[in-house]
Amino acid sequence: MSGSAGGSAGGVVNGGISFWYADDGLPAVRAPLAGDATADAVIVGGGYTGLWTAYYLRKAAPSLRVTVLERKFCGYGASGRNGGWLYNGIAGRDRYAKLHGHEAAVRLQRAMNDTVDEVIAVAGAEGIEADIHKGGVLEVARTPAQLARLKDFHTHELAYGEQDRELYGATETAERITVADAVGSSWTPHGARLHPAKLAKGLAAVVEALGVTIHESTPVTEIRPKHAVTPYGTVRAPYVLRCTEGFTANLKGQKRTWLPMNSSMIATEPLTDEQWAAIGWAGRETLGDMAHAYMYAQRTADGRIALGGRGVPYRFGSRTDNDGRTQDATIEALRELLVRFFPSLAGVAVTHAWSGVLGVPRDWCATVTLDRSTGLGWAGGYVGSGVATTNLAARTLRDLVQSDSGQGGPTELTRLPWVNHRVRRWEPEPLRWLGVQGMYATYRTADRRESATNGARSSRLARAADRVSGRH
Repeated sequence: MSGSAGGSAGGVVNGGISFWYADDGLPAVRAPLAGDATADAVIVGGGYTGLWTAYYLRKAAPSLRVTVLERKFCGYGASGRNGGWLYNGIAGRDRYAKLHGHEAAVRLQRAMNDTVDEVIAVAGAEGIEADIHKGGVLEVARTPAQLARLKDFHTHELAYGEQDRELYGATETAERITVADAVGSSWTPHGARLHPAKLAKGLAAVVEALGVTIHESTPVTEIRPKHAVTPYGTVRAPYVLRCTEGFTANLKGQKRTWLPMNSSMIATEPLTDEQWAAIGWAGRETLGDMAHAYMYAQRTADGRIALGGRGVPYRFGSRTDNDGRTQDATIEALRELLVRFFPSLAGVAVTHAWSGVLGVPRDWCATVTLDRSTGLGWAGGYVGSGVATTNLAARTLRDLVQSDSGQGGPTELTRLPWVNHRVRRWEPEPLRWLGVQGMYATYRTADRRESATNGARSSRLARAADRVSGRH
């Protein structure tokens, strides 16, 4: 591979932010902040969380002066690199059930189900063309142990009110999509495929048209009450909302707040009609599995498969990648995973590879918070389930700001159990590096053992890794 970001070797473009930008083009970068400024609310981070928050704040109060500050360009981070899964999963739901009761977690799940349709509706109303197709989410099992987990997972989801979820055997699974060795699957209608960069660019344009001020190429170095500090000036506002997800560690004092977990993806060349006929996938569901080191994939609008998983899960010192570049070994591992799922694609070319970071709190729970004593707010820690969750977080931040400023009262969203949840910080280095590396090495070993033994019980190694990591 070439040594530069976006380099190409062997036909694979590595980096260049992501395939989504190679497909749709990089946006023109907006002007940076030109000096000190004031606003009614300043949003730090121009990804989905920040853009949705700006959108809903201006829609609720058109006179509100809202400024977005973005280090690179809107959609540079996870919002422009993810797998395009607009679905109803939310990190931390089971923990919130333990903390606040089952019914509170059911309300959170229902809000997430509705959020999928909210994003689709707003994109349609605002003219954002993001290749959205609501085909649901299909999660497959390929070993007896995965099948046992799948059935438990399916029953668990039904208990949270998802009565429209369906459980399939091997034959029914193959009728939807031909995955090698698939023995069962679970499908929910609450999911859609989309083009991440098109959504980010379209949303940024809509927000700007609403009168929101967006400054790009403007890194925020420090957040403090009523101040967002940058090298080019400070924006002062009663509300400062941190929407930085996997890049949170770059802010002063936030090194151990959320861990930037790395995820990597590949995209194939467009498949032929004959290849698609062999695979199926006519419903264009987003596709996942029940492995401990799980994968995620979609059938793109132009007929490719975009597939992702964990590569090198974490870089020492919470460092992030160089414009999406990923390791050669990770590209090869994802290529092998693609062929394990679809052996008929052994000769298909991988044309693009990239990576990005997602935000992981110490207890693996997504949160949305407004500190009424300081005006500081934040949302994130989505642990890879942010495409829809960012929208729910943004509407909740809107309601929290409106309630605090006297423009409204408590709402159904502000009463959800993830609001104002606090969590301890990650351990200092080298402990967190050793812990994350060890955790994912253990998960991969557990997957290999389950495949080798063909037993129906989940590996004890995976259960131990869950306990140590704080995921359960």
